[in-house]
Order: sequence, then C-alpha cells, then structure tokens
Amino acid sequence: MAIEADTKDWTWVIGSACPDCGFDGAALAFRDVPAVLTDNAAAWPEQLARDDVRQRPDDRTWSPLEYGAHVRDVHRKMTERLRLVLAEDDPAFPNWDQDATAVQDRYDEQDPAVVSRELTDTARAAAAAFAAVPDDALGRTGRRSDGSVFTVATLATYYAHDPVHHLWDVRRTADRTE
Repeated sequence: MAIEADTKDWTWVIGSACPDCGFDGAALAFRDVPAVLTDNAAAWPEQLARDDVRQRPDDRTWSPLEYGAHVRDVHRKMTERLRLVLAEDDPAFPNWDQDATAVQDRYDEQDPAVVSRELTDTARAAAAAFAAVPDDALGRTGRRSDGSVFTVATLATYYAHDPVHHLWDVRRTADRTE
C-alpha cells in the first residue's frame, strides 16, 4: 500500500523544537551538526537488524527499512546541496520527491544490511563535508524549488532534524509492537 505523501513544510524546525522527537533547531550550533549526524547513524544498525524491519506498523507509516533507506538518501541529498551552495552563488536545488524515490527505488525491497552500511557511510561523508565548511561560508545561500531559502547554517539545522526525527519514528514503532 502506498504511503500518503508528506506535504508539510518542515522548515520551522530551524528555529523551534519539534514536539514529537524533541529536536531543538534553535539550540543547535552549526559545529555540533556533524556529531548529531554520526551519533544518529550509530543507532541505525540496531533498528535495521530488527525482526520487523520490513513491517509497516500501519498503512500510513513506513517500515524501519523504508525509513532507513530514506535517511540514507537524505544524507546523500543534503551533501549534494551543501556542495552546490559552496560551489555556486544562490543556486536553486533540483527538486527531490522523497515519496516518489521511495517507490521508484523500492525501499521496501532493499537489503537491510546494505542500507545500514550505506546509511552509516553516507552519514560519515555528510558529517565530514559539513565539518569542513569554513566559517566565512556559513551565510552562503541556496533555494529549494518551493522558494524556501537556506543558508549553509540553516540547511545544516534543517537537515539534522530529519535523521533524528526518523530514528524517533522507528523507535516509536518498536515501542508499539513490544
């Protein structure tokens, strides 16, 4: 069964705490983002080794495997966007339909061990890319297709929320099935 597309604008997490997962974008310093990414990635292998890794808890929620594949791709996408912002003046980010990608790439059929390894590797690469940003580049901008403008610093905060929130999602589903 197809998951209903998430059409919410999550940019508010840059300056506010998420009432679900507790991530507080306003309290996150840019230089702390790499540690958030690597610490979060370290928790995913356990989730991707769950017996119910392919099971959706309901017909509106991805399985742990689907969330893991999505987080892996978010690491890739945000690293690409960071490189674009650092290379070009105020670039427009190519649109990315995360829900279409989940279907096209068959997240639900992927090998959980491969997803786990790739998620860890892409998180490390992203953390290194964000750690290497010089202070004088933090204000560089890029634009999403919906018109939302991000600086390097706000892109990092927005991005850090995604894996944190989705780890909360999969842990919450584990709590419901125990």
